[in-house]
Amino acid sequence: MVASPAPSASSGEGGTPFGDAHIDAPELRVFVMTLFFIFGGITSLNDVIIPKLKELFTLNYTQAMLVQFCFFAAYAIIGIPGAQLVKRIGYMRGAVAGLLAMMVGCLMFVPASRWASYPLFLFALFVLASGVVVVQVVTNPLISLLGPARTSHSRLTFAQAFNSLGTVVFPMIGASLILGGLAGVSAAQLSGEELDAYRMAESRMVVKTYLALAAALAVVAGVVWANRNRLRGERHEATSLAQSLALLKQPRFAFGAACIFLYVGAEVAIGSMIVNYMQLESVLGADAATAGAYIPYYWGGALIGRFIGSWLLVRVSPGKLLAACATAAIALILISATTSGEVAAWSLLLVGLTNSIMFPTIFSLACEGLGAKAADGSGIINIAIFGGAVVPVAFGAIADLTGNLATALLLPAVCYAVIAGFGWYARRPYAN
Repeated sequence: MVASPAPSASSGEGGTPFGDAHIDAPELRVFVMTLFFIFGGITSLNDVIIPKLKELFTLNYTQAMLVQFCFFAAYAIIGIPGAQLVKRIGYMRGAVAGLLAMMVGCLMFVPASRWASYPLFLFALFVLASGVVVVQVVTNPLISLLGPARTSHSRLTFAQAFNSLGTVVFPMIGASLILGGLAGVSAAQLSGEELDAYRMAESRMVVKTYLALAAALAVVAGVVWANRNRLRGERHEATSLAQSLALLKQPRFAFGAACIFLYVGAEVAIGSMIVNYMQLESVLGADAATAGAYIPYYWGGALIGRFIGSWLLVRVSPGKLLAACATAAIALILISATTSGEVAAWSLLLVGLTNSIMFPTIFSLACEGLGAKAADGSGIINIAIFGGAVVPVAFGAIADLTGNLATALLLPAVCYAVIAGFGWYARRPYAN
């Protein structure tokens, strides 16, 4: 399984989980790309169910954003335990554990719908996200090891393109199935048993969607389990929680982890509000189903940008490209916040294009030089993804306080400003 002794993307003191070599296993790349596709798609489905649950349970923006809070809180809670689990049982078995947890989370949508309970929906999303966290702990460092170090930024960005493909396909289907079913009557007009019956009926398509996902996850988990012994010679350095957190003493890694927090928060906040933003009379004045059809454009921009980015990142300084993309995101947000109609709509959607290379580039720039501690670094990065819980809730609170979604857009703009600073800071290759 281990090829020529070229240094891996995370080579450094202590080597990699497979010694001082990268893995020559093309079939594993297919496996990793599939996982990127699945967890990307599942994460983006939140953008579809947020407006659905907001209407069903008559929520304000802050309450609706609890969907993202509960989903991304799993990254803070499960990040390091997930890394420890993967180190104990290995990448392939760790992937199976994550996929099964995701399947359980999908199945929990059944009782949540039957009892018409918003808290149960939130708990189901937390369990689902816990599985996603474990899968990401596996995929991020593993894709870095599936080739030579000099192309690690490009390879991770290419893998993230499959993540983006999932974020385009899943909400495209989900918007037509879930949002298209909104009835003419509103939950705000009902009460008592009528309201409970309405919530059960309207959440039925949500349940069917996630049951289909559960079946697909069971199949993928079975295939991965059948190949659980494909990685021979895998080993990981045993570390405690304190030793893992000690990585934050490294300035480059700590700055990068903070930027992951801000990037995910900004990306999720914007994606979560696309439907509501497009429904504004000052923007498009669209109905829920029509507005939901715009979600794939946001994530589709990231898909296109990642294919372009995987080509650019072997030719341009990753740090400089990151800084340029973050600056472009700020400009687009300001245009959207200060204009109206099609210009406001499409300038916001184009932020997805600038997002394209951010996560993989921040991740690989932050984790350069971690060596055999790559799994620990991935675990901490996954904790930093908790920004997807905090920033959207803050975004919703600003929108509720000001009564203006455009004003709330200034929060992700600030996040991108910090990311631009990190890109410039990390523009030079890591030196021991």
